[in-house]
Amino acid sequence: MTVQTDTPLEYLLHLADNVLILGHRLSEWCGHGPVLEQDIALTNISLDLVGQARMYYQYAAEIEGNGKTEDDLAYLRDVPEFRNFLLTEQPNGDWGQTIVRQFLFDAWHHPLLKALTESSDQRIAEVAQKSLKEVTYHLRYSSEWVIRLGDGTDESNRRMNTALDMLWPYTGELFTDTPMDMAIHKKEIAPLPSSIHTQWMDTVTEVLNRATLTIPNNDWAQSGGKTGQWHTEHLGHILAEMQWMQRAYPNMQW
Repeated sequence: MTVQTDTPLEYLLHLADNVLILGHRLSEWCGHGPVLEQDIALTNISLDLVGQARMYYQYAAEIEGNGKTEDDLAYLRDVPEFRNFLLTEQPNGDWGQTIVRQFLFDAWHHPLLKALTESSDQRIAEVAQKSLKEVTYHLRYSSEWVIRLGDGTDESNRRMNTALDMLWPYTGELFTDTPMDMAIHKKEIAPLPSSIHTQWMDTVTEVLNRATLTIPNNDWAQSGGKTGQWHTEHLGHILAEMQWMQRAYPNMQW
């Protein structure tokens, strides 16, 4: 049965796809972290994000109806149907690159969830309230590592600046207002992405200054992932790995 709601399916998929893809990226560090403690920490953050994705997908499946499940939405859609930010699908690279990607996302994710706790959609508000506790830790964790590596050795500082320069062009998409954003903002479901930019920039500036890192002077922005217009080649590789079991053995259950 289809659920009646003012929340567009596409917006729920956008929220879910972001945390699923980033969560999968972080899971790739499992067993490969620089030290055991950080290996476990990133694995736990990955589990947090995948858990958040499940709650969004469950709601999205109810809206879509037709017997769809969270597994259908995670495992049986192809690249053009995903609505995640391009930032979330970027490769892990070295430890510094992973940390910079996580920090840039966390600095956006935290104020978004804070705003979503007051969403007119009760289900989204409930997910946001639960997730905000987790993401508060995520932001603290990634911020501390940015400062530690940026204000560390010459080598760690260089690598962090290199990662910033590479990932910065993917951050503009986080604050682009699409027609869908404007429609759900009018219904008080979610804030306009552009309204979060100042909070994000304040957080990013404070942490990068403490880390003695240079904020890139580059306003050019990559976009297209959120609207499904295009994704980088990396998403196809992620889905090929993540979806293999379900596609090889359809309807398999443990």
